[in-house]
Amino acid sequence: MTENKIEKRLHRRRFYKAEQEAGFVEAHSHDTPQTLDPAYRLAFRDTDFLLREELRPVRFQLELLKCEMLLEEAKIGSTLVCYGSARIPSPEAAEAALAAAPPERKAVVERLVANSKFYEEARKLGRIAGGCGIVEKGMHQFVVCSGGGPSIMEAANRGAVEAGAETIGLNIVLPHEQAPNMYVTPHLAFQFHYFALRKMHFLLRAKAVAVFPGGFGTLDEFMELLTLIQTGKMRPIPILLFGREFWNRVLNFEAMAEEGVINHADLDLFHWVETAEEAWAKVVEFYELG
Repeated sequence: MTENKIEKRLHRRRFYKAEQEAGFVEAHSHDTPQTLDPAYRLAFRDTDFLLREELRPVRFQLELLKCEMLLEEAKIGSTLVCYGSARIPSPEAAEAALAAAPPERKAVVERLVANSKFYEEARKLGRIAGGCGIVEKGMHQFVVCSGGGPSIMEAANRGAVEAGAETIGLNIVLPHEQAPNMYVTPHLAFQFHYFALRKMHFLLRAKAVAVFPGGFGTLDEFMELLTLIQTGKMRPIPILLFGREFWNRVLNFEAMAEEGVINHADLDLFHWVETAEEAWAKVVEFYELG
């Protein structure tokens, strides 16, 4: 078929794609004062322009769209989200952590090492979810999704990989060095600038959320999830709270209810669990997976 006949096809685009236009620009020389000035750059290729304060709404939209589009293309239908500490060592690293602890931090490190059992539970839960192999309408369900970092997050991704599944990591840019753990599937490793957009993506596809012992970040994500369901902004999903002893030591849910700032019924928004098997049983029961 001749080029002329191809061009007459009704489905043919009348305008060039953005990448083609960018190619035209690169093919031309830029050696005049006008073409060398930043004002002449294509707006979507001008990083300095995109980083201006006024472009924040555009950057919000880009962070929302990029992750959403790539997850859709990867056929990710739903996720099992795992929140938890970035500091609890794996059982393999526990002995080394204790040996390296200075005297003034010995007691703290001992507590972290005692909680390394949750690394193993997160790993088991990732393995169970990764091995369930549920596909609905061509979309993969209960894909393990973590914050992409070390410790509990690594454990969840690790377990899913051991089951032969892909895993998602939603990393965040921080002032100190932070990189995805090695168990995140490369084409499902995302990096966010805005915490708000990252938290939105945690929950957009979440069909269950496992919350392991953790610090401010874990608390932030857990409390926001509870608030969304408590206020009716989000439909209920299984929230699996690992480690009753830990959480009752750092928070007093009963006292909140007794003080009247929450209802006693709000304590039923989450399930206390200690093992991966208990947690997955709650998911199976909720969705009647059989």
